[in-house]
Amino acid sequence: MYRLLAVTLLAAIQAWPVAAGPIEDGTAAYNRGDYATALQIWRPLADRGDPDIQVFLGNMFAFGQGMPRDYVAATQWYRLAADYGQPDAQYNLGLMYDGGHGLPQDFVQAHVWFALAIANFPASRTKDRADADEGLRFVAAKMTPEQIAEARTLASAWKPRSR
Repeated sequence: MYRLLAVTLLAAIQAWPVAAGPIEDGTAAYNRGDYATALQIWRPLADRGDPDIQVFLGNMFAFGQGMPRDYVAATQWYRLAADYGQPDAQYNLGLMYDGGHGLPQDFVQAHVWFALAIANFPASRTKDRADADEGLRFVAAKMTPEQIAEARTLASAWKPRSR
């Protein structure tokens, strides 16, 4: 599943527009492997609440790109972006809860975040929706019916944070 996370990150970064600006400058630095510069450029944007950049920082921490791998920091960035409804962050948070990376393993929470990712990925992102569905089915196979019901209730009650 973590290969899917890497593929999602790479595809999103390579598809980013190439106009001048801090996002693009950070993307250019990232693409040439200059993770320290990408982090320096992107960090202020993430701190100001840009959920897409928060996902990129979460991925950098999850994969140890330009810093030691830090699952706790990765999950913190994913959670910030996921709370805004960013589907890549929701999917990645589902992976982290499923594996117990950076937080206690929690299949109910993994199910919630996979379900939200499926709901929030645009219809055009069929591969990403299918990956999230695979994660949902994988984690549901480890859950009791009561846990699945709890996860569905939590997912249906979830509301994104306003920007």
